Amino acid sequence: MRLAADIVGTRRVVLTIVQLCRETNSWKQLNEQIVLISKRRAQLKQAVSAMVKQCMSYIDETPDLDTRIELIKTLNNISAGKIYVELERARLVRRLAKIKEDQGSISEAAELMQEIAVETFGAMAKTEKIAFILEQVRLCLDCNDYMRAQILARKINPRVFVVDTGKEKKKPKEGDAVIEEAPPEIPSLLELKRMYYELMIRYHSHKNDYLEICRSYHAIYDTSTMKEDPLQSTPMLRKICWYLVLSPHDPMQSSLLNSTLEDKKLQDLPKFRALLKHFVTMEVIHWDAFWAFYEGEFNMESSLPGGVLGPRAFEDLRQRVIEHNILVVSKYYSRIRLVRFAELLNLSLQETEKHLSEMVVSKAFIAKVDRPAGIVSFQIRKDSNETLNSWATSIERLLDLVEKSCHQIHRETMVHRVTLKA
Repeated sequence: MRLAADIVGTRRVVLTIVQLCRETNSWKQLNEQIVLISKRRAQLKQAVSAMVKQCMSYIDETPDLDTRIELIKTLNNISAGKIYVELERARLVRRLAKIKEDQGSISEAAELMQEIAVETFGAMAKTEKIAFILEQVRLCLDCNDYMRAQILARKINPRVFVVDTGKEKKKPKEGDAVIEEAPPEIPSLLELKRMYYELMIRYHSHKNDYLEICRSYHAIYDTSTMKEDPLQSTPMLRKICWYLVLSPHDPMQSSLLNSTLEDKKLQDLPKFRALLKHFVTMEVIHWDAFWAFYEGEFNMESSLPGGVLGPRAFEDLRQRVIEHNILVVSKYYSRIRLVRFAELLNLSLQETEKHLSEMVVSKAFIAKVDRPAGIVSFQIRKDSNETLNSWATSIERLLDLVEKSCHQIHRETMVHRVTLKA
């Protein structure tokens, strides 16, 4: 049948062989027959594919763990390099990696998963692809391989989590690749979105990238199931507020800060609404009073979902308060003595100069320090061309104002003459 290219007959014979081995519990012979059948000359692809699918259903029926691992490895070896069974091989590798992880070999499990590039599989469902890549990322994070975790995470575009209910599913055309349905244990797209951003929070926490952590929490918070449940949305909104104020000042942070203040659910958290207002209002924040008011809320985060804010969170929070105060002073003063500057910030002269220099280097604003005179200048020195241009602009505005005034006077005079003649 094989040499005659009889697909139906060859498939029936192959399935009968493996079924007889299973019924007699001849697991060793089953492995031998799988290898023998796959190596036959001119073996049909359909027969090998049917055999692999049939044998995968026997994995859960194996008597012990060693027999199960041996069967998975046998199926994995014969499916390697064969496109028509790439989907089955990915599922086999995932099961083998799960066994290795349960045995404590996390690095070995991560290496097994990294061999499979599921993003190129046409027959795999979208949710199963995402779940497989997320498992790769999770294992890399467990192994502290943050560089590889970042590379794998970039294979997932966050736009895939947007569910468009308005579009109907297109019917597959003739010749299109048939996409198999995902197994029942694969989570839904909303659950995969939550898993993805939770892994991103783990990755960005390693680098203390507070703004990206905040954006990840915000993406989880924006899901419909999260907003409907106050028990989950309230701790998430608290985390968003904390990581917003911990983030360095930049346009994206400022935009997210103002949009979060417009959230109606923030009215149920008056302390956190006041926390964000502190960093929006151009007023100096007194650190001692600020920390005395928020210390309890800060320490409470360790007992809420998401865990503690991080080992450096306290120092970074104080740093953000100092940076906010420096920005406030730069808005109201063009020149200020360094001693008075230190008094406003409630810092020593050395600390004031240190924080000021760091912000100037990060290009948060422009300032110059005259150390012998002890004066900080926030003015930008203009060159001769800029000065002349500003003068020319001022003169032009003055002439326009004079011309408009003359026109109004002339108009009033004409109106007055007409009134007298009448």
